[in-house]
Amino acid sequence: MGKRRAGRELLRSLSKKQKKHLREFGEEHPFYDKVCCLIGYCCCYLHSCFPFQSEDSDKSSAESDSETEVEQVSGYHKLLATLKTSPESESEEEEDESESEEAEESEAEMDSEGSQETGEAEGGEEDKNDVPEEKEGSLSFPMLFGKCSTDTAEQMLSQEQADGTDTPCDPHHGVIEEFTDVKHESEFSLETNFMEEESGDCNADQQDSNPFKQHMDKELEEKEIEKMSTLPKTSSQSQWPRLGQLIFSSTLEKHKTLKADKEVDVKQLHLHKPLESTWPKVNKQFLSSRDKPSDSPFTPLQRELFCIMNSYRDLFYPERNALTNGEEIRHAYCLHALNHVLKANAQVLSNNAKRRDRKPGTDPDEHRDQGLTRPKVLMIVPFRECALRIVHTFISLLEVNDKKKIDVSNKKRFKGEFGSDPEEKPPNLKRPEDYEAVFAGNIDDHFRIGVAILQKSMRLYAPFYSSDIIIASPLGIRTVIGAEGEKKRDFDFLSSIEILIIDQADIYLMQNWEHVLHLMKHINLLPLESHGVDFSRVRMLNLSNWSKYYRQTLLFSALQNPQINSVFNKYCFNYVGQVAIRNVPLTGSISHVVVQLPHVFRRLEAESVTSVIDARFQFFIDKVLPEYRDAIMSHTLIYVPSYFDYVRLRNYFKKEDLNFTHICEYSKKAAVCRARRFFLKGEKQFLLFTERFHFYKRYTIKGIRNLIFYELPTYSHFYSEICNMLKATDNGVDATWTCTVLYSKYDAQKLAAVVGIDRTAQMLQSKKNVHLFVTGEN
Repeated sequence: MGKRRAGRELLRSLSKKQKKHLREFGEEHPFYDKVCCLIGYCCCYLHSCFPFQSEDSDKSSAESDSETEVEQVSGYHKLLATLKTSPESESEEEEDESESEEAEESEAEMDSEGSQETGEAEGGEEDKNDVPEEKEGSLSFPMLFGKCSTDTAEQMLSQEQADGTDTPCDPHHGVIEEFTDVKHESEFSLETNFMEEESGDCNADQQDSNPFKQHMDKELEEKEIEKMSTLPKTSSQSQWPRLGQLIFSSTLEKHKTLKADKEVDVKQLHLHKPLESTWPKVNKQFLSSRDKPSDSPFTPLQRELFCIMNSYRDLFYPERNALTNGEEIRHAYCLHALNHVLKANAQVLSNNAKRRDRKPGTDPDEHRDQGLTRPKVLMIVPFRECALRIVHTFISLLEVNDKKKIDVSNKKRFKGEFGSDPEEKPPNLKRPEDYEAVFAGNIDDHFRIGVAILQKSMRLYAPFYSSDIIIASPLGIRTVIGAEGEKKRDFDFLSSIEILIIDQADIYLMQNWEHVLHLMKHINLLPLESHGVDFSRVRMLNLSNWSKYYRQTLLFSALQNPQINSVFNKYCFNYVGQVAIRNVPLTGSISHVVVQLPHVFRRLEAESVTSVIDARFQFFIDKVLPEYRDAIMSHTLIYVPSYFDYVRLRNYFKKEDLNFTHICEYSKKAAVCRARRFFLKGEKQFLLFTERFHFYKRYTIKGIRNLIFYELPTYSHFYSEICNMLKATDNGVDATWTCTVLYSKYDAQKLAAVVGIDRTAQMLQSKKNVHLFVTGEN
C-alpha cells in the first residue's frame, strides 16, 4: 500500500501539463527530470523495437524478481552506456515549444477564413494518432513496428480503478513489467481437473456427427500430405444468397461443395451445451424486431458465415464493414472460437476421469486429445478496444442467466487497461462515420493477453502456455516472437494453434504488414522445448508436425488486396479446403464524387509486378510532372499511398528545387499546420500527401485545384473523399479543377473498386488514356 500511496501522491503533485505528457508518453517530461526520464524514454523505445527482455515473453513459469532485475540491468545498461545527456536537449525542447506555439497561431489564422474544421488542426487535435515527425536519413520507427503507443501512462493513471494488483516497475528504466496471472495456475490446469457431473457435456461432444470431432480425429496419410504440399488446388464456384459468389478450393480429391442452409436449428450445429441457450440472447441485438422468437438466432450473414466456420474450412471474407456488419461478424467468430475451446477442454477433462479410473495394464496412449502446447485459438485484432469487445462477448456467451455469473479473474484490471476514458477525446472533432467506428475506444495497438477458460470460470492475463485463447495485435505478438538472432524470443506457444482469426486485416496494411507475415512464418512449428507436456496425450498430427494442415484460418477484411490474398493462398493449408468470397464491385466509389470534375486515367506499362514501381516513377517524372510545372497549375495535391514512393518523390522534388511542401504520417502537428497554410495560400505549388496520414487523421485539405493520384488508393472510398475536398475551397473555379490517376494492368482490383467492373474491363483492354467526367449524379 505504501508504494501505491506514494504513486498517488506523485500524480497529485504533477501539473496538468505534466499529467498530459505522462498519459501520452508514459513518463514525466525530460524538462523536469533530464537524466532519469531521458533514459526511461530511450528504454521504452528500445523495449518496443528490440524485445530482448524476458518480461515480454509470456512464460508459463514466472521467473524470480532477482533474476529479472539482473537481466534488465545487464541488457539495458550495455545499450544505455553510450547515451549521454546532450547540452542541446534544452535548446531542442525550447524549439519544439516555440514550434507548437507557432502552429497554434497559424491554425487560428487558417480557421478564421471560414472553415468547418475548427477543431481539426487546433490544440484540440491532440488525439491518440499523433506520431513524431520522420527525419531524413534516420530510421522511421513508428511504422517499422506499427503505430506503437506505450500503455504505461494509462496503467498508472487507471491504477485506482484496477483490482488492486500492483505492477512492479523499475524506476531506472521506466518500463512496467508485463502482468500475468500466476495465482490461479492449479485452478485452471487441464491436467488436474475433471469434468463436472452436472454439466453433462462430455457425451454430447463425443458424437460422430460433431464437426469438431470429425475434423480433429481425421487421420491423414503421408500420401495426402505430400499431395497437399505439391499439387495445385482445384476450385469450384457457388452462389449463395447473402455472401454472393464463393470460390471453393481444395487439393484432396474427396472435395464436396458446401451448400447454404436456408434455416438453421441451433441443436443441429452441435454447440456446446451452455452456448445453445446463451447465443440467442447475446445475438438478439442484431436480429430484426419482426423476427419471431422461434426464428433462426442468426442473421442471414451470420448463418452463412457460421455454416462455413462450423465445417472447419478456411474462410476469407473481404466485405467486412465497421459501420454495418463488423459486430455481427465478431459475434459469429467468437461463438465458433468459444465453442471449439469448450469442446476441446471438455474432451480433456472427460479423458482425465477415464485415465484416473482405468484399470492397470490398459493402453496409456488411448486418449490423445491435446497439442504440444495448450493455446488453441489465436485472435489477431488491431486495437485494444477490439480485444475488450471480444472478451465481453465471451463472458456474455458463458453466463447462462443473471443468477449464474461466471467467475472472471482480473476483470477490473482488464477494464482499466483495455477500456477508454471518454473525456480523452476532444468533443469538437468532426470525422466520417467509418473513421469513428474504426477508431472507437482504446486504439493502442501494442497489446497481448492470454485467456484461459475452464467450465464456469475465465482467467484473464493467463500465461501463454496456460491459455486457451490468445488475443493480440500484430505488434504485440511480434515483440514476443522476436527476430532471428535475439536471445529472448519465444514462439513455441504458436505450435498447436487450431484456429487462427485475423480480423480487420486491411488495417494492418496501414500499420505494418510485415508483422502479419512474420507471424505466419512462425505459426504451427515444432516447439524448441517440451514445456511440461505429457507426450502420451499429444495427438499424432502434432507429433508428426502436421498441425498446419488441421489449422483453420478465418480472415476478415474490408477490401480485396493482393497482399491479403497472398497470405490466404500461401499460408493456408487446411486439408478440408478454403472458401473465398469474390464479389466484383458494379459501380465503384467514383459515383460518390459530388463535384463536377474531369477524371483522366493514364495507363503506364510495366513488364512485371516488381518493375511497376520504377515504371510508375519514371512515367510520372517524364509524362505527368512536366504538365504541372507551370505556375498556372498551382495548388496541386499529389496523393501517394506508399511511404517509400513518398520518400522517393520528396527527394526528387528537393533535387529539382521544386516549390513544394509535404505531409506524412510522421509529420509533427506544427509541420502539418505550416504545410496546410502554405498550400492554401499558394506559397507552395505542390503538396505531397501520404495515404497513411489520411487514414489516421482524415483532415480536409483546403485549396486543392489539381489532383494527382500517384497510385490508386488502398481504400476505394478515399478516392471520392479526396476528390470531394475540392468543394472546400470557395474561391475555386470549377473549370480549372483537374484529376489525374496513374494505373497499370496490375491495379485491376483497385481500379474496379473505383470505377466499377465494366469500366475496368474496357480500360484494361485499351491502352489509351481514359477520360471520365463526373457530374455528381453518376
